[in-house]
Amino acid sequence: MAEEKKEQNIQTEPDIRDDDRRWYVIHTYSGYENKVKQNLLHRIETMEMRDQIFNVIVPTEEEIEIKNGQRRTVQKKVFPGYVLVQMKMNDNSWYVVRNTPGVTSFVGHGNKPTPLEEDEVKAILRQMEQEAPKVKVSYQVGQAVKITDGPFTDFEGIVDAIDHERGRVRVLVSFFGREAPVELDFLQVTRLVE
Repeated sequence: MAEEKKEQNIQTEPDIRDDDRRWYVIHTYSGYENKVKQNLLHRIETMEMRDQIFNVIVPTEEEIEIKNGQRRTVQKKVFPGYVLVQMKMNDNSWYVVRNTPGVTSFVGHGNKPTPLEEDEVKAILRQMEQEAPKVKVSYQVGQAVKITDGPFTDFEGIVDAIDHERGRVRVLVSFFGREAPVELDFLQVTRLVE
């Protein structure tokens, strides 16, 4: 992971900018963002463009997926199909980026790339540096679930509330003819196939 972070930035301070240095968005084929990043980093080195193209970032955030009762941390792309590039826009830098394999276009009006606003860049970088990963669950409020662990194992119920921050879910379980709320960990329930 540390090696990946090191590769990500050509320069150590991603948000430093001088008069001409701006962030641009390039469009790629979805699923090829990391390949485009590697291709572009290679072209920057071989074409000696380090003084004009400074950073290449694929915005990602950590997400915890729960599948088959197992927690797994995955890197989820924030903007699938897009890569951010910090550069000084001129004919040479435009040519290097635009003709990188996998790059389909710059985001902008017509043939003129539009730079991102500074506050947009800061928001994206802040989102990438979030401390706690988001938990992705496969059920929603009102959906039927089965409890897989704890004193209510094998009971079925309806999801009443989901607390993403605490990793908890409240399920309404019917027993002894009454409905009662039970608070459980995300790992303790599984979605019922309808």
